[in-house]
Amino acid sequence: MRVHIADHQLISHKLTYLRDKRTDSPTFRRLAEELVTLLAYEATRDVRVEPFAIETPVAPTTGIKLANPKPLVVPILRAGLGMLEGMMRLLPSAEVGFLGMMRNEETLEAITYANRLPEDLSGRQCYILDPMLATGGTLVDAIRYLADRGADDITAITLLAAPEGIVHVTDALKDLKVPVQLVTGAVDERLNDRGYIVPGLGDAGDRLYGVV
Repeated sequence: MRVHIADHQLISHKLTYLRDKRTDSPTFRRLAEELVTLLAYEATRDVRVEPFAIETPVAPTTGIKLANPKPLVVPILRAGLGMLEGMMRLLPSAEVGFLGMMRNEETLEAITYANRLPEDLSGRQCYILDPMLATGGTLVDAIRYLADRGADDITAITLLAAPEGIVHVTDALKDLKVPVQLVTGAVDERLNDRGYIVPGLGDAGDRLYGVV
């Protein structure tokens, strides 16, 4: 798995306020959307394109447009929904699928409870949205789920990642024949004994939408 840490002062600035426990939910949502747009710019450097003939007011020329099939953006419910608007701002013509996964707080294992994805993802570039790469279990399951349906290029976009999670995902996907990339805003210090990223920013879902 290729790992790209988006090293930019604006990203660090927004992450600082996302981390701050005093930041309320509306502000947290806005900052998360803005941060994802910055991360999406890095994540889509290799998005597939094809030539596109146009005419400017002066002369004919050839530009590019997104190739078919269009990229598929896959937020992991529920916290990934808070990243969707920021991603679609940069890729408005992409298609969107949804994958419902949650972590068992006792075993720390990921459980898949819902999906809204095309059955056949052959030849598709997929972008997974999940705010936190903590233990890595959810991301491994999501990547394998998409690869099993035919996705041939997968990029995960996270606000933060833990070193343990990166190691786990890398090791767990060694046998996967699909290129996988992680684009993240920062790699933090470690996981605590509850599987939370330290210093992290807490539970992203709760901070986006409140405790339910």
